[in-house]
Amino acid sequence: MTKVEKEKVIEFLNKINLCCKDIETFFTSLIHSSYANEQIQVGRSDISSNERLEFLGDAVVDLVVCDLLYRRYPNATEGEMSKVKAAVASEKILSVMAREIALGDYLFLGKGEENTGGRDRDSILADAFEALLGAIYITFGLSKVKEIFGDRFSYYISLVMEGKLLFDYKTALQELTQKTLKELPEYRVVQKKNNAFVVEVLISNKVMGKGSGRSKKEAEKAAAESAYKALMEDEK
Repeated sequence: MTKVEKEKVIEFLNKINLCCKDIETFFTSLIHSSYANEQIQVGRSDISSNERLEFLGDAVVDLVVCDLLYRRYPNATEGEMSKVKAAVASEKILSVMAREIALGDYLFLGKGEENTGGRDRDSILADAFEALLGAIYITFGLSKVKEIFGDRFSYYISLVMEGKLLFDYKTALQELTQKTLKELPEYRVVQKKNNAFVVEVLISNKVMGKGSGRSKKEAEKAAAESAYKALMEDEK
């Protein structure tokens, strides 16, 4: 780790009130693959991207959200909890939480990502936030994750539970299929009659949901909801 890199990591840890002598893991949590690749190409062998920590952090996010839901909403059904977890653990919300701590300012990005707005891209921010939580978990344990971010997660959970944060089934379905199948859902209009649309959503060339609405967009949302619920049911 160079002096400049070290100073940047320490500045970020101070910003989130985290004191840690061993900052290597946190340095890694801030490294995007584009930066790691550039550094490796110039001969550095002591650097790797945050992808492994992101993988771990994804599970940490799920555990924190599920724990909070289970403890604070004893009357919530399994279906309600699954819906809330999907919303709060979504790329949209995680990227918002990343922006709340100005995480983008401290990421190490390659020149290409830097020049194309990578510091404010939802996907990069959400992944880095998961990596950060993975680093905190590895270094301090789950209790520290809850101490630092528990209130933020609780806030977004309450918004979803109270209906103040709308659940976007199209986004949730896309994130689910990208994560589990590495592909995107495909929507097709199968009927249009009297200002009403019927849309099917296909995943791996298989119809997983159908919906209708007064517009194509409304029908796609209904189809996405049908498909999302079917996939979640399959996972049980």
